[in-house]
Amino acid sequence: MTHDELFIPKARFAIGAVVKHRLLDFRGVVFDVDPEFANSDEWYEAIPEGVRPRKNQPFYHLLAENAETSYVAYVSQQNLVPDEDGEEIDHPAIAGLFEGFDGARYRLRPQHRH
Repeated sequence: MTHDELFIPKARFAIGAVVKHRLLDFRGVVFDVDPEFANSDEWYEAIPEGVRPRKNQPFYHLLAENAETSYVAYVSQQNLVPDEDGEEIDHPAIAGLFEGFDGARYRLRPQHRH
């Protein structure tokens, strides 16, 4: 293993951050962070090899939305950028986890803080 394979980058986005995918047309709010890939091999192998992200980086669980629907997404750090539009995310689970949006980020409800 090289030094780069051992190095795991620091999470760039915190819980409550509003982000958008760099390549695909969706955005979401972060509700959990894995320091490195923690999903199934089947999920990982389903991503085309040419665009498959490295496993040794943070992966984010998002309450996501696109033009048609809302859903939960699992996205690598390299594929996310901050969403600075200042608009809320339209997802039914937000009210259960977060208590407000200040135009930049959502605040976790107190009972969900670690």
